[in-house]
Amino acid sequence: MARILIVEDEESVRDFVVRVLTMHGHSVLVAKDGAEAVELMGDHHFDLLLSDIAMPMMDGISLALKVRAARPHVPILLMTGFADERQRAHNLTLLIEGLLTKPFNMDQLLNAVNKALAHSRAASDTQSVSQSGSTSMEMSSSSD
Repeated sequence: MARILIVEDEESVRDFVVRVLTMHGHSVLVAKDGAEAVELMGDHHFDLLLSDIAMPMMDGISLALKVRAARPHVPILLMTGFADERQRAHNLTLLIEGLLTKPFNMDQLLNAVNKALAHSRAASDTQSVSQSGSTSMEMSSSSD
């Protein structure tokens, strides 16, 4: 399964997300805010970022921008319970895979995570195919 970086300042939400994702076979890294997540990002691989938007130190949107710059192929899901934060996230549709509106249930969480991971795998598979196709074209043209 996937390794997921969860960034959430609210302990009850963080515990719920960790419990659901580990129960479904994912391994998780946990940070309480964006600054702590940036530190973890330097030392650990992860397949998905799942972050709250409204947090102290560094908000989820600033974190998403840092992750996208450092790891462009990692899918990003954001979570929020605030209407104004939802609007900010909707302005980032090219940056993020989705937005979970709090409160959410287990099925909504799993569907969003699975969709983001599947989209990421599909994009990765497409990129691999196009790269291998261009490599074989280069090899065949050099043997002429």
